[in-house]
Amino acid sequence: MIKSELILRIAAQNPHLYRKDVEAVVDAILGRISDGLLAGDRVELRRFGTLWVRERGARVARNPKTGTQVSVAEKKNITFKPSKGMRACLNRSPSTGEPMWAAEPFRLPRLSQRRPRDLRSSAPTC
Repeated sequence: MIKSELILRIAAQNPHLYRKDVEAVVDAILGRISDGLLAGDRVELRRFGTLWVRERGARVARNPKTGTQVSVAEKKNITFKPSKGMRACLNRSPSTGEPMWAAEPFRLPRLSQRRPRDLRSSAPTC
């Protein structure tokens, strides 16, 4: 799924919102995530996963074609670790539809169905 498809799906699930408003919200959320990562912060999205920046030090590598040694400068990479619920959904058995391990499956509640009580106490489901 690309960003434009995400915007269209959110707009379709929430017909009372204009597409340009949904696009502004998605841009704002992605912008805040990017700002946090650029600042070196860890970004945690509950029921989805965690993003953080991991530094790889400088090293000496080998060119596979010629075999010569090449120095590689240090880099920063974004690392993602999915939440338990997300991993459970990804690892569901295709034949039975049941999770392969004993964790609760993952499902985000629809925006129109969210209530503060639901967000605190509900377990994620697929």
